[in-house]
Amino acid sequence: MNIRVTFGNRGAAPHWKSPRLLWVMLLVVVLLCGSAGNLARAASLDDGSGKNPVSPASDSADKDSARPPADSSTPHSKTAATSTTEADKYNTLDEKVKKLEDIVKQQQTLIDALQNRLNGPSGATASPAALAGDSATAAASATAGQPATGAAGAPAPAIAKAAQDKKPEESPLQFHIGAATVVPVGFMDFTSVFRSTNAGSGIGSNFGSIPFSNTVPGHLTENRFSIQNSRIGARVDADVKGSHVIGYWESDFLGGATAAIPNLNVTTNSALFRLRLFWVDVRRDKFEILGGQSWSMMTPNRVGLSAIPGDIFFTNNVDVNYQVGLTWARQPQFRMIYHPSAVTTLGVSFENPEQYIGGSGGGGVITPPTALAASYIPGQLDNGTPGTAVPNLHPDIVAKLAFDPKVGGRAFHIEFEGVARSFKAFNTLTSQHFTSTGGGGAVNLNLEIFKNFRLISNNYISDGGGRYIFGQAPDLVVRGDGSLSLVHSYSTIQGFEAQVAKNTLLYSYYGGVYIAKNVIIDPTGNKPAGYGFPGSGGSANRNVQEVTGGLTQTFWRDPKYGGLQFMFQYSYQIRHPWSVASGQPTDAHTNALFLNLRYVLPGSAPKVTYPPK
Repeated sequence: MNIRVTFGNRGAAPHWKSPRLLWVMLLVVVLLCGSAGNLARAASLDDGSGKNPVSPASDSADKDSARPPADSSTPHSKTAATSTTEADKYNTLDEKVKKLEDIVKQQQTLIDALQNRLNGPSGATASPAALAGDSATAAASATAGQPATGAAGAPAPAIAKAAQDKKPEESPLQFHIGAATVVPVGFMDFTSVFRSTNAGSGIGSNFGSIPFSNTVPGHLTENRFSIQNSRIGARVDADVKGSHVIGYWESDFLGGATAAIPNLNVTTNSALFRLRLFWVDVRRDKFEILGGQSWSMMTPNRVGLSAIPGDIFFTNNVDVNYQVGLTWARQPQFRMIYHPSAVTTLGVSFENPEQYIGGSGGGGVITPPTALAASYIPGQLDNGTPGTAVPNLHPDIVAKLAFDPKVGGRAFHIEFEGVARSFKAFNTLTSQHFTSTGGGGAVNLNLEIFKNFRLISNNYISDGGGRYIFGQAPDLVVRGDGSLSLVHSYSTIQGFEAQVAKNTLLYSYYGGVYIAKNVIIDPTGNKPAGYGFPGSGGSANRNVQEVTGGLTQTFWRDPKYGGLQFMFQYSYQIRHPWSVASGQPTDAHTNALFLNLRYVLPGSAPKVTYPPK
């Protein structure tokens, strides 16, 4: 074995940045020093050839001999013996060096295993003291010439093999900022819609403006692709001083008027980002408050009075305007909720108001008295045009009582709700103020009649609450003297939802809206005005109806990697105006087919128990 040692400066010393390599070098030096001491002691006792040290002469030796004792070996035998002795020495040294190399390899394997423990998810729970103990145990074993072992006594190669064979830990279903848990919410949608008439409303249906068959749009079909219904958001949960806090954000790409984007469908297919939901909810024991933009409390629930979208009934339809007859809004509000028991929930909500006279979602617009049209519309009453100029007397006040009993092990949800609204206007011609108060009420049922089959029944009646039926009915009309007269309206949804297989949901709904006529006399010309009067045109609907059905097929879904779903919806929609021109069809109808491919984002919200621990 040749060993060459070179002294002197042969260039700049390499700069090692790896702390692990430094530890390995230090460990090798310690082991080599310890083994060198063992070798020295072994050499003083045994040179490896079997020769013993020379013993002192015994008392019986020939002390008087003038010459040394005779040597019976020949010169050739001496040379052979010397060569054998030297070879045995080097063989012994080679064996010891190989042992040291094996020990160093075992130490490196152990260090790698410990490093993997530190870097892996379980490493966060391993204390530095425990890891130091593992290293010390291994070093002591190596110094003693034994195989390196871990803290549990397993050989280091076994630890390394276990670390290699172990599957990577899956990431958590949430991530944390301080004490708060954050979960992504949303999905990516690819939607296709076909209509037998050209409503020109994109992937959302304007139920109140279906074109008549004797018009150009009534003779054309519509086919469109869109990703606008894709959603992105987050849910944040935290326990703070005995209260549980939920923050919720959800946005999509259906914002703004498409006409404001000149080349929307020509080149870029840009879609405007908009805010859907943005609220915070704080619950402590039986009391709960919520502030922000959420689904109106007038929207039917599936469970309690929860604001979480999955606990709200807005159908399973692909249509982003949902279903004819659904009462809903998404608007700023402040809620106060009380939970007297696990079955009963009651609450009150103060929500953003708007004095509405039609024009949104295809709904017909009232005809005001000629002399008051300029001063009332749109400055005092909202006719569907954008802006915030409309004054409002006070927030809409919504109250709701919900029951969620278990009947034969099946979930029942029954709720009663009502809304109080006020309207105010000023007649510039007579300098008079006029105020009117109205509202509406609903009874909603969501009953699991038998396992995986739910019966839906939502029923709403109002006097001045047409805004909550997707704007299909106006809230009021203006009389000739400037006073306000409320419009009666009704809506309903009846249907079912059936989970016919683990990954297959079928549903069907019927929805209808009825808007009562409210005719006033215009002092200018002594002619009829208001809503639904003879000659009011084809936009003042008496009723709008829809029958729809569809399925949601889930290919796979797991909080760890999300879900993939295919959705299908067929819809037949029809409307009947109060008055049509001579020779014009008495109704307008369309058939719509929606197809949708959806990827649901991964993640899972933490399980919340009340009161929080």
